[in-house]
Amino acid sequence: MIIVDTEIEKKLKRYDIENEQDWKGESVRIPWMYFRSDWQVRVIPPFGDAVIRFQVILPSGTLKSIYMDSRNSLGYWGGDINTPEPYWEVYPYKGDVGRCDLADTIMLMEMIQDDTNGEEDDEQGATDTSAGGDGAEVGTGEV
Repeated sequence: MIIVDTEIEKKLKRYDIENEQDWKGESVRIPWMYFRSDWQVRVIPPFGDAVIRFQVILPSGTLKSIYMDSRNSLGYWGGDINTPEPYWEVYPYKGDVGRCDLADTIMLMEMIQDDTNGEEDDEQGATDTSAGGDGAEVGTGEV
């Protein structure tokens, strides 16, 4: 009986978080995406308060880590403290991280596809490479 109560409590806590963070509303805002056929894509759990996380292995073998943040809890992208703008972050991108607006799936795909190491000039103006990034799990075997 105690085990059942504990499991029910865990589920109720999760439902509370889902409602508080409006996960159903979030799912409507997430744009459709079309990935290149030569990419390997793995969806992973959204740890660290990310809404979505996934990884992509490019044909070159480069591993990219991507997440969506809609609460500015992992970084900052536009808006203000009370009305955060949802964004994507890609790591690595030109030797650092890249960010773009949630709706800008073209830029998102360009940042994922980019296989440079950061030595080239960043001409993309729309990316924020000043943050530390989410790539701690990249290359360490952790997800």
